[in-house]
Formats: sequence, structure tokens, C-alpha cells
Amino acid sequence: MSAELPPHVTEIRIYPVKGEPGQVLEDVEVEAGGLAGDRRKKAALHLVSVEEDVATHPRANLVVATPTALLEASVGQRLRIGGAEVFVTGKPSGCPGVYADVVAPGSLRVGDVLLAVGAGETAAPTA
Repeated sequence: MSAELPPHVTEIRIYPVKGEPGQVLEDVEVEAGGLAGDRRKKAALHLVSVEEDVATHPRANLVVATPTALLEASVGQRLRIGGAEVFVTGKPSGCPGVYADVVAPGSLRVGDVLLAVGAGETAAPTA
């Protein structure tokens, strides 16, 4: 019997130059405007489920091990991912996944778990 893993980051991608292939990273700093080294776009972050074909949605920043429906149900929620905290703002038109704004900068890495942040809570300080 295998335990089901909680939602977590499986891939981190940045796209420094428009029209160029992206870079896959193991860890990254999350800044107020998005991921360090990423060019700025419509939203600070674009999260997609591992259920989606990332090759057909090449601008997603974070690939997450969770069903698409659960990821899309997080719209309007604050999430802690590694040392950063984000607010899920909505679904992009014509693409799967969700957009998010950065609430609290911090670092994140592949394997970091996504946790819902309740009212009055903030991201835990990182050492």
C-alpha cells in the first residue's frame, strides 16, 4: 500500500528571453515580481498540474503534482510553497493551471509541498 504524496513542486522553469527555450531549475528565489531570472509576464507565477502536457504550455513556471481540478480550486487562496507565499489570482484564458501573485518572497525547490495558508497566518520564516 502506498501513501499518496501531498501536492508538491515537480519542476521549476524560467524563461529569461522571449521566444527562447526555457531553463529547468532545481531551486529558485521567488521575488516580488516572480521567479528570479524569469522575464516578467501577465502574472508573477503560472502553476500547472503534472496532468497537463507542459510542452504544449511552455510558459508555466511551476509544475505541481496535484490534479488539475484541485489546482484550479485553489483560486482565491494563499499558498505557502517552500519559503515563499503566493495568492492564487485566477485561471488563464486558453491555458490550464492558475496564475499567482507573490505575497512573501522566499526560496523554493523541487519537492517543496504546497500548503494552504489560513486567515491570519503568514509564511514561516526560513533559516
